[in-house]
Amino acid sequence: MFLSRYERMIARRYLLPGRGERFIVLVAGFSLGAVMLGVAALVIVMSVMNGFRAELFDKIVGLNGHAVVQGYNGRLPDWRRVAAEAKATPGVTSAVPLIEQPLFATYNGRSEGILVRGMRLEDIRANQQLNAKTLMGSLARVTPGSNRVAIGSRLAEALGASVGSSITIINPQGPSTPMGTMFRSVSYEVAAIFEIGVYDFDKAYVIMPIEDAQTLLLTGDTVGMVEIETDAPDRVGEILAPLADRLGGGAVIQDWRQMNAQLFDALEVERVAMFVVLCIIILVAAFNIASSLIMLVRAKTRDIAILRTMGATRGALLRIFITVGTTIGALGTFAGLLLGFGFLAIRQNVVNVVQLVTGRNLWDPSIRYLTELPSKPDPVEVTVIVLMALLLTFLATLYPAFKAANTDPVQVLRYE
Repeated sequence: MFLSRYERMIARRYLLPGRGERFIVLVAGFSLGAVMLGVAALVIVMSVMNGFRAELFDKIVGLNGHAVVQGYNGRLPDWRRVAAEAKATPGVTSAVPLIEQPLFATYNGRSEGILVRGMRLEDIRANQQLNAKTLMGSLARVTPGSNRVAIGSRLAEALGASVGSSITIINPQGPSTPMGTMFRSVSYEVAAIFEIGVYDFDKAYVIMPIEDAQTLLLTGDTVGMVEIETDAPDRVGEILAPLADRLGGGAVIQDWRQMNAQLFDALEVERVAMFVVLCIIILVAAFNIASSLIMLVRAKTRDIAILRTMGATRGALLRIFITVGTTIGALGTFAGLLLGFGFLAIRQNVVNVVQLVTGRNLWDPSIRYLTELPSKPDPVEVTVIVLMALLLTFLATLYPAFKAANTDPVQVLRYE
């Protein structure tokens, strides 16, 4: 929309009404503030929701892979063949044999439920999630036959254990004797403590070499599953379809969407619901802009009539009032972007301050699942938010602008 010089001058004058029109300025200020808050709320909430999904995906998939091949009854005897066939499948980047078994751990009279994870030594060394998140000790000390393990930070806190402590892992399914099945207890030294950032993982996982896990669980040369990673997580089903055909009925394949379907579906539903609810804020702001422009038109009716008698066209008045409304919306949108990204930059500090002031833990990892408030702004979503805010404010200006453009100067100035 191109304005002439006098149209720009009048639009600028109407953006800052005179002394007798301070109420209009106040309403316009509220409109700008509402747009700012609506845009900021959308940017913050959508970025946090995207951050949740990205963090959960990175951490869960980083430790559990994009899919797993599981044997029936928790046993996969021919795991070497399965791993080799999986690795040879186009699109598969790694195939890692694993043992996972829920057991109990005790230390100094404390006991906790744990999830023992047995991995090959080379896979422990290559796992970026474990190596990058080691807080104390060294994963290099976790070797087959050493009876050393790595445990999560929350589990170490619950047990009161530290690096060098000797924890006891209890397997209820021990050897059979004439007196019945005996519990099997084995002591392990804590060689490293890690913090993945997902509460459930840090509270339960105990990492050990796969040979030690087989000895503890008395499984012989078998594993529970083969973890698979691909080069395209969103196409994991398509990539692994040939492998499923080759395996036949000997094993079952589950991808990350099936294993975490409820969690990611809930996040998606909440994300859409929050987007719709927060869009209402911007819609209310658009109505505020419309009301402020209607009041401005009413206050400037005489001026509009004089402009018409001086040669101003309906199109000129239409452009002037649309410019006034869209300028308020654009300023509010820009301010909202600054406010939103500013909040995201200090989001964790804000949470900490609120917790300090209220004296309550607002970010309990056992409830929130992650240890910190995540954030991942999506440029496409931010662009959509900006365009939506500008479109709604533009539409809100049309009625007042047409009302001003259709002002009849004869009727207005008849009694002047």
